Order: sequence, then C-alpha cells, then structure tokens
Amino acid sequence: MRRRVVVTGIGCVTPLGTEVETIWRRLQAGDSGVGYITLFDASHFPTRIAAEVRNWDLSDVGENPAEWKYQGRHTHFAVGAAKKAMADSGIELGRIDPTRFGVYTGSGEGQQDFPRFTEMMVAGLSGGAQFDLARFTQKGLETLHPVAELEQEPNMPAGHLASLFNAQGPNVNCLTACAASSQAVGEAVEIIRRGETDLMLSGGTHTMIHPFGVTGFNLLTALSTNNDHPTKASRPFDRNRDGFVLGEGAGMVLLEALEHATARGAKIYGEIVGYGSTADAFRITDTHPEGRGAISCMKMALADAGLGVDDVDYINAHGTSTTVNDKVETLAIKKVFGERAYKIPVSSTKSMMGHLIAAAGATELIICLLAIRDHVLPPTINYDNPDPECDLDYIPNVARQQRCDIALTNSFGFGGQNISLLARRFTG
Repeated sequence: MRRRVVVTGIGCVTPLGTEVETIWRRLQAGDSGVGYITLFDASHFPTRIAAEVRNWDLSDVGENPAEWKYQGRHTHFAVGAAKKAMADSGIELGRIDPTRFGVYTGSGEGQQDFPRFTEMMVAGLSGGAQFDLARFTQKGLETLHPVAELEQEPNMPAGHLASLFNAQGPNVNCLTACAASSQAVGEAVEIIRRGETDLMLSGGTHTMIHPFGVTGFNLLTALSTNNDHPTKASRPFDRNRDGFVLGEGAGMVLLEALEHATARGAKIYGEIVGYGSTADAFRITDTHPEGRGAISCMKMALADAGLGVDDVDYINAHGTSTTVNDKVETLAIKKVFGERAYKIPVSSTKSMMGHLIAAAGATELIICLLAIRDHVLPPTINYDNPDPECDLDYIPNVARQQRCDIALTNSFGFGGQNISLLARRFTG
C-alpha cells in the first residue's frame, strides 16, 4: 500500500523576503523584487538587473555568519530556508528516528570566485602572448581556499542540512536545471511512499547572479534587457516579453508520511498527490515546439494523483517570460485540459520574484500550498499586452480570491527536463 505524503513545514529565502507570510503578502500585492544588480559590477553587461536577496544573512536563523564564511551563497540560502521549515513544522528531532529522516535537494552549483579567477588569468598572461598554465596554476594554489572551492559543489547544501538536523537517512541532490527542486520534492515523496523513510527535508537553492551566470544566459539571449524598467522586466505571457529575470534564493519543505504527521499532531499545509517527470529528448535549451514533454508530464501527474482535468483549480506556471517557453507551456496546458484550460486560472509568480533556477520549483510549490490555504490566487504582474498565442486566464496584475483545493505547479528546465507536482487540500 502506497503511503500518503503531507507537507508540515515550509521555509523560504527569496527576493521578496525571508518570512513566508511576508513573501505571501507581497505576492498578493503584486510587488516586484527586481532591481539593479549589486552583487558585482554589471554596468557593462547587456543585462544589469536581477532579483537579489538583499539585507539578509544567517544570523536571521541563529547561525554565526563568520562560521559559514567559506560556504557558498547557495548553502547560506539552503540553511536559512531549511531552519525556517523545520521550526515551522514543530518537529522535535530528539523524538524521531534519525535513520528514517532524509534530505533530497535540487541545488545548483556555488558562486564562482570571479575576482581570484581574474587574478589567475592575469598571472597566466603576464609572460607575453603565450598563456602560461604553470603561472595560472601557481596563482590559484596561492590564492584559492580549498574549503571554499569544495563548497561550490552542488551537493554540499544537502550535506550541511543532514549534519544540522542529524538526518541519517537518504541524502541526495539532483541538478536538473530549472526543474531541480520540483524533481527533488517529487523523488522525496516517492521515497516516503515506498516506506524507506518517514520524513524528508526537500527543496532547492541556487544563485547564478554572478559574472559567469549572467554572461552565460546573455549568450543564450534568455535574459530580459529591459534595464530601464527593472520591475517591469519580467512579463510572462505578455506579447512584449523579452526574456526572464534571474533570481536567487531557496525554498524548503518538510515532507512526512501522513501517519507520522498525525501521530504527533502536526499542522498540515497540504498533501502531495501527483508527480510527473519526463524529458523532451529534443534539444539542450529549446523545449519541443509541440510541448510533448510538458504534456506527458502533466498527464503523468494527474494519473499519479487519480485526478481528472476538471479537478484542478489553479496552475502555477513555469512561465519564465521567454517567447518560446510561454507559448509552448500555454499550448501544452490546452492539449492536456482541452476546453477547460480556458477556465483554469494560471499565473507566473516569476513575474515578481524572478527565476530562482534550481530553487524555483520548490518555492512555487510553497506558493501553491498558500493559495490552497487561503483561497487566494497570486497574479501575473506586468501583463499588459495580450499575446494571441498565449490566450489563457493568467490572473493579470491583481490577485484573485477564488476557491482552490487542488493546485498544479510546472517546472521545465534546460536539457528538456519536465516536472509537474499536484498539491491538494488535506481533509483527512
């Protein structure tokens, strides 16, 4: 018999704030977390805007930032969100079996030490026109810190979380681009369903707001260059959209087997009832133009949940604000839901907090759980010019009070990775 899995704790560190209720209030108000990049000098980049996490450090969750100085920004965000989720859950670690408690993250790589890398390049070029690899390497050995270099690995946040909470069960990280944290949650749900653990701390963390990250996405022409109007730059489904806005942060949830949660009297945000995972098997960056991976992914999640197209009340779209994604996701939703697609409210909260890349999916799942809790659907801001190819109800600009018992969230990543999760109101 497959066990039921519920969410009993949530935590976030995002460009819209680091307290769940503050983030939720700002999302309902249609606030934007996008501004000019301050983490490095982006004045000569085609894109000079991003959604940064500002004015926050680990002291917010009782940690001494000095003791984490060699850990990456992605680890800081993960620790912050995880400690908030664990505190929110009310779990007493001393009363659980640590071998039945695991961690599954969708974490991106750490932030590259660009200043020291440039020092190494200068050293390598100092001997003349011929690049001197020996001098480059020697400078690296002199200036790079071994722990800081190790901490750039994407699996490091999961390791730190296991140590913090004595989680001795499965410890896994997946990095499937923008689908990573949704996949982490889906796979963590499966681990509990199979009876291998009772609890899983799951979610994602990432930052790519650094010179290499912004350069890479600029080369792919994926980022908005609407530098003069930062808060208007992320425009999912709008005819004038010109790319996504990089965000950063972390979203974490505590997943529990239902019987474990009810035995300790835990509050329950909702139940994860459906998980779909597919690949486009098409191109590295482009989704399949007919949305075949997205279509099969949503259908798989519905089948896994035993739900039909008439059961879904809200869709939190991947909705990146790129020309291709928004058009293909709209097409895929229509292929899955048929005529009912026009009656299901859809929104992209990336319009407000930017694209958190590996952390996006888990953060957007949390938003779905809050929409279910409060019967409020967050808007897609900056939706001013309808696109004939994007013709669904995108909850334009203003949040909507509407009953919501079942929410679908989509995450579609580079490499053709597709994840859909279905969350349902818990009713016993």
